Amino acid sequence: MLSSVNLAGRPEFRAWSVTCRDDHTGWSTPETRADYRIVLVRRGRFRRQASGVTETVDPTIAYLGVPGEEERFAHPSGGDECTSATVTPELWRSLAGDRSPARPAIYVDAALDLAHRRFVAAARSGDVDYAATQRLLTLLAGALAQVVTGPTPATDRPADRALVSAAREAVAADHPASVGLLPLAGLLAVSPYRLSRAFTRELGVSLTAYRNRVRVGRAVERLAAGDTDLSTLAADLGFADQSHMTRMVRAQLGHTPGALRGLLTCGISGPL
Repeated sequence: MLSSVNLAGRPEFRAWSVTCRDDHTGWSTPETRADYRIVLVRRGRFRRQASGVTETVDPTIAYLGVPGEEERFAHPSGGDECTSATVTPELWRSLAGDRSPARPAIYVDAALDLAHRRFVAAARSGDVDYAATQRLLTLLAGALAQVVTGPTPATDRPADRALVSAAREAVAADHPASVGLLPLAGLLAVSPYRLSRAFTRELGVSLTAYRNRVRVGRAVERLAAGDTDLSTLAADLGFADQSHMTRMVRAQLGHTPGALRGLLTCGISGPL
């Protein structure tokens, strides 16, 4: 029996936590998928058969699926828990170009396992448009690097600097496209992975971290001005909810928004 819980979803991608309770040695009925996807196991193992290749998928081996594959599954060892993410052809090509994976199996080393876990954590945090999106791009890029060969695009540092500057301007101006990494990349006419890499290379921090820094700064300004409705403040600044804003503010400043409001409005005789 399969059950799934939505982790994150946007028009360009969807991700689920999938639990399988099956315990059968025989192969399932063949299915043909029409999407690009990556599946990583968190617990247990199962067998997959596609394109004449049979593979055991477990926490050390993930797999990439492409449209048109006929696949079957067997669960001779009991149940398993996986993360399954599907992406649009456009998002896939932004990372892999027009090249096809040389094989479906992906070795999940410690770095890729950490990238997987950080994606799941980011998705569950509620910050889908930046943190989860960026973690998913990092995860996919790490997987594709194993199985897609081809020339690495040359780095154009002046162009990257201009790109980062334009991204910062959009975030500062609260442009509608700055609501997420994917629409922001679309506004700037570059792949989201290039924008993400350029930002980290040029500023030394991720685009997600930069945007959170801007939002926390705006939160501080409004708290200092006397804002008391924290749920409205969180919504105005684009946080998933009040608890999301509280976590971000505490992580950066060491205080909750409520405590900061007291510190910022207590007057000159208050605590330093």
